[in-house]
Amino acid sequence: MFGVWAPGEEVAKLTYFGLYALQHRGQESAGIAASNGSQILIYRDMGLVSQVFHERDLELLQGHIAVGHTRYSTTGSPSFENAQPTLGPTPFGTVALAHNGNLTNFDELEALADSRSDDANRVVAEATKKRTRTRAFRDSSNDTSLVTELFATEEGENLTDAALRLLPQVDGAFSLVFMDEHTLYAARDPQGVRPLSLGRLSNGWVVASETAALDIVGASYVRDVEPGELIAIDEDGLRSFRFAEAKQAHCVFEYVYLARPDSVLDGQIVHGARTEMGRRLAQEFPVDADLVIATPESGTPAAVGYAEESGIPFGQGLMKNAYVGRTFIQPSQTLRELGIRLKLNPIRENIEGKRLVVVDDSIVRGNTQRALVRMLREAGAKEIHIRISSPPVKWPCYYGIDFATRAELIANGLNVEEICTSLGADSLGYISLDGMIEATKQKRDRLCTACFSGEYPIPVNNTPADKGC
Repeated sequence: MFGVWAPGEEVAKLTYFGLYALQHRGQESAGIAASNGSQILIYRDMGLVSQVFHERDLELLQGHIAVGHTRYSTTGSPSFENAQPTLGPTPFGTVALAHNGNLTNFDELEALADSRSDDANRVVAEATKKRTRTRAFRDSSNDTSLVTELFATEEGENLTDAALRLLPQVDGAFSLVFMDEHTLYAARDPQGVRPLSLGRLSNGWVVASETAALDIVGASYVRDVEPGELIAIDEDGLRSFRFAEAKQAHCVFEYVYLARPDSVLDGQIVHGARTEMGRRLAQEFPVDADLVIATPESGTPAAVGYAEESGIPFGQGLMKNAYVGRTFIQPSQTLRELGIRLKLNPIRENIEGKRLVVVDDSIVRGNTQRALVRMLREAGAKEIHIRISSPPVKWPCYYGIDFATRAELIANGLNVEEICTSLGADSLGYISLDGMIEATKQKRDRLCTACFSGEYPIPVNNTPADKGC
């Protein structure tokens, strides 16, 4: 997500570049909404940021506020109807909203929206009379549209009041960037599961899912949006509100895989954390080998750390096709397997006859590593020792990562030795949970480790099967 309030700037183009920097977080659809102070225009479509937007599209999105989003579906379907930002009327104007995360009380919120349906229809009717551009409520299968609908029936004098009333009723993981015709807003759930950063422009403000997006538009990093905080930015400046007590549980998988290595999370540069994970992995699982290689690109920092700690040379053993997206977040298993072949190709000259340490960030389903071992064997590798810079993923994520059922997780039914045999490797070692946490330089009680430990910081009994953002 990306949001900007900057009078006099080309906010749609700033948002475009911000989303470009965040493309790794979602590859299915992209959208930008912009306000000129009297109306909000929105443009959304399926595809990468560079495929969705053209110069003429951005020229139409004039104004001083913009909100953008690039999406990959966690449990909701990858379709145009689920593209964000969502757009809807409220008694205070129009709201455009983008969301990162998954809500865990969807059924409860849906029942609340149903009980207010008459009021919501009235708001839509009033907006139609005023010829305000709106979209129908719940024409999609994600929780973002539901939150947008609830804004239409929330009480208060303005959208700030409505947000302060609504957000305490919302459970789960949610980093939100939204706006009306005059004000940019940002909010983060009390646990701060997903990242959200605040930046300063010379004549405005920026909020983004990662600090790397601030860098690309020339914004200086100010701070993170705090867990349980709502920020409002308009011509009167920046105002901060507390809607819930902070109980931080930042997703540790952001450090392992999701975030860009040049981003900063909770004061720690992600690249440094990943390199330290590699060093600790070498300490915990040493092996005699000739070369350390990475599964590019997410495994590279940990591979460098492993090589530095072990004294084994680091080299390039796999060539990555830069034009193939992240195989982990492709929407179907068939596309994942095809993507692995398209994405990586072994460099025979570097690996033939060698004993290899192959470092990767995680094993979720096992498909990537199984195909990788087969390719390396075919290219002449003598031995293949897999080292993973995160513990075994044994539990589903209900907060916005695409491994929703335990049946999908290879470590759920197999122990480490059995996984090694399944992959066809000579040995397999996972970093310990303590080693991974220590590498992040964060306190254990301030991190969500649910996918590794099964300890969920937010109750998940009422999590929907098909309503994620």
